[in-house]
Amino acid sequence: MKKLLRILLGIALLALFGWVVFYLYSQSKKDPEVYETETVEVSSIVKKTVATGSVVPRQEIEIKPQESGIITEIYVEEGDQVKKGDIIAKVQIIPEMVQVNSAESQLNKAKIGFKNAEIEYKRKKELFDGGVIAESEYLDALMVYENAKEDVNAADNNLQLIKEGVTKKMGAQTNTIIKATIDGMVLDVPVEVGNSVIKSNAFNDGTTVAVLADMSNMIFQGKVDETEVGKIREGMDLELSIGAIEEEKYDAKLEFIAPKGVEENGAIQFEIKAAVALTDGQFIRSGYSATADIVLDRRDSVFVIQEKLITFSNDSAFVDVEVGEQQFEKKLIETGLSDGIQIEVKSGIDKDDKIKVPKS
Repeated sequence: MKKLLRILLGIALLALFGWVVFYLYSQSKKDPEVYETETVEVSSIVKKTVATGSVVPRQEIEIKPQESGIITEIYVEEGDQVKKGDIIAKVQIIPEMVQVNSAESQLNKAKIGFKNAEIEYKRKKELFDGGVIAESEYLDALMVYENAKEDVNAADNNLQLIKEGVTKKMGAQTNTIIKATIDGMVLDVPVEVGNSVIKSNAFNDGTTVAVLADMSNMIFQGKVDETEVGKIREGMDLELSIGAIEEEKYDAKLEFIAPKGVEENGAIQFEIKAAVALTDGQFIRSGYSATADIVLDRRDSVFVIQEKLITFSNDSAFVDVEVGEQQFEKKLIETGLSDGIQIEVKSGIDKDDKIKVPKS
């Protein structure tokens, strides 16, 4: 019985030993490494830089009153199209009492002077008609009379201007009517009926009654980092992407690069402006944020491969080209323009060559 147990134990140990040897052998045996390959493509390479900014009208005009006062009527609202000369709003003048009092005093003085000149003129006319005085003396009295009449009219007009902003002689012309100075769209009306407004003067820019702009003449206004500004020049093409308008691109042409940079968050930024090409029916709202791709260089219909396939050594570039089943040979290639993902291959490989994809 004991002998049988020893035999069974020996067989078990031998089987266990055999299993361990087989397991270790199978673990040490590795599968052959298989590499994927890619071929050369004929495509275009575009090298570009990105600028962020917004799309705004080329010119925004702030309409301000010619006289200070109270807004009594507003005839437009945001989004309205207006023509040059269209009425925007109406102002009621609230005159200063000191000015009114001074103007009334001047008018009273002018009336007194006119009354005296009129009496003297009539007396001299009777004397001249009777042949008592010379014509020159009569003409002097007439001139004084006419001047006094004109002084009354001037003082009366001045008082009307101060009180009402218009005179009888001016007719439809008045400083109390605020008109559009350009053709365009009303972007903003920051005042309401009843608001006080101030005209422009040496100490104040004046109250803005409305903001007008020609929305068919838009520009991209953005900023470029100092590391990229040396690569761009006026006349370059831009492609605008507007966040609020999906799946639509806009062409633009770079027309201004600021000669002086501004520091923002520790980096020097240079302002750029580009004219946006809008087709008939296209409309972009003022202030939309946008991203501009500035094309620095491009190559069309050239051999391109993924830049990750290349091994760089000193100033040379190499790729592994398949010469047999999973057999590769290192080849020297000449590269060109790169966009950071794909790179142009000028020479060294053919279109049908299979290039090894390195393991990541």
